[in-house]
Amino acid sequence: MSSGKKIWSAALLATAMLAATAACGSGSGESADGKIKLRFSYWGSGARQKMTDEAIAKFEAKNPTIDVEGEISDFPSYYDTLSTKVAAKDAPDIMALEIRALREYAERGTLADLAAKVNTADMDDKVLTTGVIDGKQYAIPSGVNAFSMVVNPGLAKQAKVTLPDDGSWTWEDFVELSSKVTSGSGGKVTGTQLTWNPAYLQIYAAQKGEQFYDGNKLGISPQTLKDWWVITQNLIKTKGSPAAAKSSEIYDVGIEETLIGTNTGATSMIWSNVLGAATKASGQTLELLRMPKIEGATTGGMFLQPAMFYTASSTSEHAAEAAKFIDFMVNDPEAGQIILSDRGLPANAKVLSAVSDKLPDADQKTMAFVDKIRGELVESPAAPPKGSSAMEDVIRRYTEEVVFGRMTPDEAAQKFIAEANAMLSG
Repeated sequence: MSSGKKIWSAALLATAMLAATAACGSGSGESADGKIKLRFSYWGSGARQKMTDEAIAKFEAKNPTIDVEGEISDFPSYYDTLSTKVAAKDAPDIMALEIRALREYAERGTLADLAAKVNTADMDDKVLTTGVIDGKQYAIPSGVNAFSMVVNPGLAKQAKVTLPDDGSWTWEDFVELSSKVTSGSGGKVTGTQLTWNPAYLQIYAAQKGEQFYDGNKLGISPQTLKDWWVITQNLIKTKGSPAAAKSSEIYDVGIEETLIGTNTGATSMIWSNVLGAATKASGQTLELLRMPKIEGATTGGMFLQPAMFYTASSTSEHAAEAAKFIDFMVNDPEAGQIILSDRGLPANAKVLSAVSDKLPDADQKTMAFVDKIRGELVESPAAPPKGSSAMEDVIRRYTEEVVFGRMTPDEAAQKFIAEANAMLSG
């Protein structure tokens, strides 16, 4: 479930080396048969690898002078592996990145400017600009998603709990619903699984009228942090979530092992493109809901964010071919028919339209949900400052200090803000 906790651990050790790589070539070149060879680095499951290999084969059939070699790793090791390659002057030609890693790589000269090299005419400008750093289009969104609440209606019904009107429910309503599910099921099902994903805090802060980041520092007040932790404390206190120790134990598990995935939890906060995997894991009908709101808030704070970006190495020996592959992945309907929503709902509106009828039921729900809430969403946030890739680690650590009773919320808020600001200032 965690989506960014180890992004830059190895790269922090390789900072000086990363800065020196801009003038050096990537490890691409030519195949034994004289074809241009491109390397494409990405993370994911076996299912994603199968889709990607099929898309690569389609690209190669259309471009017979180019071979693309996929380099896949699991998410926990992805950024350590990638940063090691970059530091060793062996950067792949094409790299998948999250928004939290984008500025770090771009500002170290690792990425190429893709403006005018990839066709972006059919992409939402607001989403496209999330890949812009210092006026340069370093990244092209693969697809979009929204951090949302997923619910298992069947488990709620078994616990004799009525689902809320998600257009008006509050955080207090969420805590109450979670507690009722746990008690109504006799403890066989827990109301929710705790998360401390930065997107959750970002949404909550927006409801308070605050930005997560204000330049190279946090824009969140100590009071907002304390109020946010109260939700977690109340969930634990009312048994709407597992206790602190259990919540910490299951925090990093894959979707198949989460409470929602094992049908032992009725709700969870997830990125919307995970709905398909969660549905498959649970074998039950799941639905997406808006996130709860602070009572009286003028915005729900939800936003669209690229599920991932395609980027190209600034040192690639075949920059034009790398851009051509990215263009294919985001703009070609045949690629869209293969990838569907695995990397988020396609960012290209025409591709989304072309594949919409072929999307699985869960992804149809995701598409309908995003369409329903689109007019309520706040502007997609820009790439966060350098250092932010470790933010989830820091949030989790201080949250656990609070829920395990080792720090008061006041103390934790002050120390969290000080540490986060030091990290962001760099």
